[in-house]
Amino acid sequence: MNLTKVLESKTKIRFQDCDPFNHLNNGAYFNYLINAREDQLIANYNLDIYKHGKETGKSWVVGSHQIAYLKPATLMETVTIDSQLIKYGNKNLLVEIRMWNETKTELKAILWSSFVYFNLLKLSSEKHSDDLLALFENVVLPVDQFNFEERVQSFRFQKV
Repeated sequence: MNLTKVLESKTKIRFQDCDPFNHLNNGAYFNYLINAREDQLIANYNLDIYKHGKETGKSWVVGSHQIAYLKPATLMETVTIDSQLIKYGNKNLLVEIRMWNETKTELKAILWSSFVYFNLLKLSSEKHSDDLLALFENVVLPVDQFNFEERVQSFRFQKV
C-alpha cells in the first residue's frame, strides 16, 4: 500500500468567516483547517470519520489544538490547505495542518491537533484497531521539530 502522506486541497475564504478587516476570523481558521482534513481523509484514504463512528461506535475527539497565525487569509482568497499525520500511538494522533496562499509560497497558519480515539458508547478512550494502526504506519510523516514552537520557527525562517 503506497498512500500519499501529505494531503492537499484548495478552498476559498468566504465573507461570513471574515472580520471587519476582511481577514479570516481567528476562530474560523479551525473550521477551514479541520474541514479540509476531513475531506482529504475521505478523498485519499477512503476514511470517513463520521461513517466510521456510526459503524463502530468509535471516533476521534480533540485533545488539544495549537495554532500560529503567520499571515492573514483574506476575503475571497483561494488558499491551499495541506495536512499530514506527524505522530500516532495506540490511542492518539497528532496531525499538522497548514494553510498557504494558493501557490504555497506564503504560509498563513499552522495547526497541530491532537486527537484521542474514543469509544462513544463506553465514553472512554479506546485503542486503535490493527487496520487503523496499519494505515497510520503507512502514512505517518514525522517532522524534525519536537515541539510546536520549534516547528513554527522553522517555517518563519524558511525560504519557500
